[in-house]
Amino acid sequence: MKGWLGKYLRINLTDKTIKKEEYDQEFAHKWIGGRGFAIKHLWDELKPGVDPLGPDNKFIVALGPVSGTPSPMSGKVVVAAKSPLTGGYGDGSIGGKMAHQLKKAGYDYLIIEGKAKEPVLINIEDDKIEILPANDIWGKGVYDTLEILYEKYSKQHGILTIGQAGENQVLYAVVRAMEGRAGGRPGMGAVMGSKNLKAIVAKGTKDIPIADSAELKKANSEGLKGIKKLDDEIGWSKQGSTFILSWVNEVAALPVNNMRSTFSPDAWKIDGDRVEAAKVGRSGCQGCFLRCGVAVLDKEGHHAELDYENMALLGSDLGIFDLPQVASLNYLCDDYGIDTISGGAALAFYADAIEQGLIQGDFKFGQAEKAKELLKKIAYREQEGDLLAQGTKKMAEKIGQDSMDFAMQVKGLEISGYNCKFLPGMALGFGTCSIGAHHKEAWIITYEINETDRSSYGRDKAQKVVDLQRIRGGLFEVFTVCRYPWIEIGWPLEHYPDYFNNITGLNWKLEDYNEIADRLYALIRAFWVRETPDWSREYDVIPKMWFNPEIADKEGPIAGKVLESDKYNQLLEHYYDIRNWDKRGIPKKQTMKELDLEKEAAELEGYVSLE
Repeated sequence: MKGWLGKYLRINLTDKTIKKEEYDQEFAHKWIGGRGFAIKHLWDELKPGVDPLGPDNKFIVALGPVSGTPSPMSGKVVVAAKSPLTGGYGDGSIGGKMAHQLKKAGYDYLIIEGKAKEPVLINIEDDKIEILPANDIWGKGVYDTLEILYEKYSKQHGILTIGQAGENQVLYAVVRAMEGRAGGRPGMGAVMGSKNLKAIVAKGTKDIPIADSAELKKANSEGLKGIKKLDDEIGWSKQGSTFILSWVNEVAALPVNNMRSTFSPDAWKIDGDRVEAAKVGRSGCQGCFLRCGVAVLDKEGHHAELDYENMALLGSDLGIFDLPQVASLNYLCDDYGIDTISGGAALAFYADAIEQGLIQGDFKFGQAEKAKELLKKIAYREQEGDLLAQGTKKMAEKIGQDSMDFAMQVKGLEISGYNCKFLPGMALGFGTCSIGAHHKEAWIITYEINETDRSSYGRDKAQKVVDLQRIRGGLFEVFTVCRYPWIEIGWPLEHYPDYFNNITGLNWKLEDYNEIADRLYALIRAFWVRETPDWSREYDVIPKMWFNPEIADKEGPIAGKVLESDKYNQLLEHYYDIRNWDKRGIPKKQTMKELDLEKEAAELEGYVSLE
């Protein structure tokens, strides 16, 4: 095989065994890499009902055939496990140096099992793999941990680590890499913590087998120049993703005060222009010219790397419009290893529940200093932080009193930075995302506002969600590469299969990946159904607050408007029909067969009847 190495590591932390295992070309072509490798192993190897924070859960770090190679934007890895936050499939992609170093060490992915008796780190240097004590860095924040590991190894090593939130198993703890890189919103950091695994370090020196090195080198050179030229023209990386905040506010889609409002006159105080004016640095993943990480000084003088999502959830959704304070909240989340989206959403829900008189507490919207105190309590699971550490769904279950209506989550994962009070297509994207409410798989908002009727619930929107999921949640997640050049500056999508073909020697076209993506979505959905005894289509339905006319905006472009429940359900029907799933949102037996999942369908029938 070319591109693929055909090798992976299975590391058991309980008995400290390390096995080098292999897979064949058929497996590679069927699952490609990244998310594909992860879901297949989790489906095959996890016993249904396994405790996500128990030793029998598996933590997977997976590359694709393009990641880690000399291709543009190839510095991504996927981290995956059964999610402690949602109870379903969980994953995330992380940029940095790990993809390149793990690939050059000779491995396409890691499967980490069991639980170490004491804190450990895994060190991978080509054929030398070690499980080493990590007591000296256990209990430390991410930034101190990285400095210690950089000094012990080097800044060229690929490093994945967790902060105190992961160690204490905050259910939305993330895995961190480099300055502001994080991934694994559904609690992948908590899974590492549950295994007493503080960090993974990798450095490789081996050659990567490439089918056409000369053509790939040419494509890489042209690609980097082309991407840089587009960015120079557009200027996107000057602000990174923070540039979109002002537009989201203008079109009434900004999360404000636990998404009760969609617009704020104060949003300009934390928009992209303010970020650019305050910028003190930029960072990017290995082999990337975009350098989308824009850093500003926070209230305490730290360099804090910002993007739109953490500005929205730690800023406007908390009623905080002070840029250095928002940066401070973001820095703390990054240092503790707390997901900025879920962390902000949990705080917003808490403030809302207190304001509604459903729970006792002294936290209000707009209180940045109190939010900082609460983030520390979350990271250490102290006092009210223990409740907040469980995420909004579990919080609402404990608070009761219809608080679930305004717990802004789907399947247990908090909704990211788009308030869909009147965006049915984007709401569907959140409702059907494979890990819970995340924008990364179907960012349909610009299509919905600029290219079609915003108020429509037509089949075209369901089709657009599926089309985007096939690319964003399929192709990019199995290759595994960054989607920003395509999304943000218009780098043609067709280039990505070209990189794949130069690397592997195959001749696949863009449309060839649709079946692979559909296979992933079907098996991920099967995993959810298997792990959710009370599965129904309600798991694909968005929060009731978005259907409530009592919280409709009083002014602005969507004044008096909210989503309609019956029409959303019809949109969901369109989605199921396009995917050829049944009315419960479960892939049909024939669909599974057509996707070469006949064996998995038979296994699923042990838990639920299939049409």
